[in-house]
Amino acid sequence: MPEFRDVFELGTDGPRAVLAAIDGSRTSLRAADYALGQARRSGAELVSVYVRVSSALTMSVPGGAEAAEVANDASVTEIVDYLTRRADELGVRHRFVELRGDVAREIANLADEVRTDSVVVGASEQFGHKIAGSLAVRLVRTARWPVTVIP
Repeated sequence: MPEFRDVFELGTDGPRAVLAAIDGSRTSLRAADYALGQARRSGAELVSVYVRVSSALTMSVPGGAEAAEVANDASVTEIVDYLTRRADELGVRHRFVELRGDVAREIANLADEVRTDSVVVGASEQFGHKIAGSLAVRLVRTARWPVTVIP
């Protein structure tokens, strides 16, 4: 059985990356700003991720899938413009990744791939998540990196 320090230490001399999950909501944009500050202070790269989700409801409505794609495209453009401007202002290395699928699973896979030091997400503003569980709760349960939840 490996010792704890062998499992936890990634073998770097400082933070490599801070991952921020962004969906365009108020709390996710606050999370992006927090993650930008964290990356700036530690000299890490900010990796921001937007995960496109296909819902059964959107797919069942005629033209729903196309309308959802147009809305997603507009959100992605706004998010990338905002993050690029803020990263340039702060002198933070930044890359944007767009994925498709289950949000928590895609974020967890990307966090492992980039060997992130922390994941930053905005608190859910949806009432149902208080009952069924939010993205933050699902990521914390994964428990491979610290998760910061921004209100």
